[in-house]
Amino acid sequence: MRKEALSRISSGKAAAVVNADTTKKPHNYEFLSSEPESDLRLFTLGEGGYTQYFCFTNSSHGSTPVNLTTPSAATSAPDDSQQVDKSSERVKQMFGEIAPQYDRMNHLLSMNVDRWWRRITVRQMAPKPGDRILDVCTGTGDLALAFHRHLSGDCEVIGTDFCEEMLDYARKKPVASGKVTFSQADAQRLPFDDNSFDIVTVAFGLRNVEDTDLGLRELVRVCRPGGKIGILEFTTPRRWPIRPAYSWYFRNVLPIIGQRLAKNNMSAYDYLPQSVGEFPSYEALTDRMQQAGMATAEFRPLTFGIATLYTGSK
Repeated sequence: MRKEALSRISSGKAAAVVNADTTKKPHNYEFLSSEPESDLRLFTLGEGGYTQYFCFTNSSHGSTPVNLTTPSAATSAPDDSQQVDKSSERVKQMFGEIAPQYDRMNHLLSMNVDRWWRRITVRQMAPKPGDRILDVCTGTGDLALAFHRHLSGDCEVIGTDFCEEMLDYARKKPVASGKVTFSQADAQRLPFDDNSFDIVTVAFGLRNVEDTDLGLRELVRVCRPGGKIGILEFTTPRRWPIRPAYSWYFRNVLPIIGQRLAKNNMSAYDYLPQSVGEFPSYEALTDRMQQAGMATAEFRPLTFGIATLYTGSK
């Protein structure tokens, strides 16, 4: 695709680069920058991991957008060979291997901004004393413990994850008072009755669930009527120049650093940008939240859109 794009560019004059939202039909174009005709810059953009090459050509009729990829590459879903393997056993083994380095890598690669994202999530969910809170895909328990600290232990917090190695590290973290329980459970088959929790959250875990829609329905099922649901997840920034710069770092630099510092056999830090690229984001995810049964759904980008907090109610 890239060779074809470059060969077609060579015969045109580039005036601007645009961003195409391939999740909507017809495509929506957003101007990202104006470039002099002699200075061509080619960005690889596109939601869901689909790469597109665009430029504008000058003509007597004005600037005309030129799509430099084939239509099928921009609009069709990838075949099975291109999709990220999110099978339960693969994901469980992968997180089991990186569990010893998981917290250190999160704080290092985010420069500790991940702590702020969790604090924002807790404040946005506005827990009250006595609330019963469930944190799904809790990993090493940071979000579950953040709820506990926020209410000084005056709540019941349960953290679930299907990777026992991650939970082992969660259980080692100090709890000042109150009740925090960590237990093994599959996000697609939560072992709780309907309408059991005041708040249900998942941080950086929903994209790892094999069936996203089933995972969403389970979040709704165990949340009580009037309760709140929060989803914190990585996203791709929308705005230039953050988007191309971050996308390049996320796909080319972060995996190398991650793999070298947290050695594992499952390529966990190659999986990270791949899974984020495939996962529905922004309006696409809020639509699916409502389809799963949430009465309301909205999102708030954090740190230029590197992460996004989605909130819903039942």
